[in-house]
Amino acid sequence: MLKIEKLTKKYGKTYALNGLDMEVKKGDIYGFVGPNGAGKTTTLRIISGLLKSDGGDLWLDGVRTTKNILKQKSLIGFVPDFFGVYENLSVIEYLEFFAASYGIYGRAGTVRAREVLEMVELSGKEEQMVDLLSRGIQQRLCLARAMIHKPKLLVLDEPNSGLDPRSRKDFQLLLQRLAREDYTILISSHILSELADLCTSIGVINGGVMVQQGKLENIMLAIDSSNPLRITVLNQVPKALELLRQDPQVSRLSVDENKIAAWFSGSREEEAYLLQKLVDAGILVVSFAREHNSLESLFFHLTGETEQKSRNTETFGNTIG
Repeated sequence: MLKIEKLTKKYGKTYALNGLDMEVKKGDIYGFVGPNGAGKTTTLRIISGLLKSDGGDLWLDGVRTTKNILKQKSLIGFVPDFFGVYENLSVIEYLEFFAASYGIYGRAGTVRAREVLEMVELSGKEEQMVDLLSRGIQQRLCLARAMIHKPKLLVLDEPNSGLDPRSRKDFQLLLQRLAREDYTILISSHILSELADLCTSIGVINGGVMVQQGKLENIMLAIDSSNPLRITVLNQVPKALELLRQDPQVSRLSVDENKIAAWFSGSREEEAYLLQKLVDAGILVVSFAREHNSLESLFFHLTGETEQKSRNTETFGNTIG
């Protein structure tokens, strides 16, 4: 759905983006993260047609749109981190106004407005005044506005900013449903724990370049494999060590009395098979677990940030630039 090659953007002598490569597949919910100043906002503005790049190419749905800004904007629905609403307009008037700005006039605009209201679960609120809506409802309305022209890619910049936990969860469920309905979603957020539950793929940007991207489960498994399996047994420690050494995916072992650390490169399913092999050999296994990394620890691993340093910042609670 989205492919970027060698994207560059300079401000004076400073590179905000320095040869960025990025790929978002159709149907993905793609989480885009990075520290402050990494180039996230610049990238999203270029993708959305709000900023011109200094070099590189951009494809949307197979169409090279690098020099076709109108085509680019027609394929994208953009939800900014801070959105304005017009006072003294009802919900239906607000959406009809934006429909008209995309050339959808009169009856067709009203029909499309009601369609997107149903999609974001706001049917029945057509006559309510926009400025009197709660922030959570306004965010849904902003998403409806972004969908009014039937874009192929939804780009969301910090969409959960300022929302309460219940509203954030409801918005997350809405995005997952839209992805099942063939929308592709690119989302930038500081709330990494929510991205871990929401996204199918991620991209981590640092210093204007992509340092890691791909399916979230594959990236997390690769990082997890650096952590050993912690195995505690009640009997037959030598036999357990022998079985573990025979496994080709065990590269190293460490033992302290009945506690074994095994560096194991296999999948989660292969971990389960290894446990079953120990049990079938008559070994009493008390615990068998690997310390699995979070998306936050992956962020620190890839960007060179230190977790303690970030925790010392005032806003860390749920945020990482």
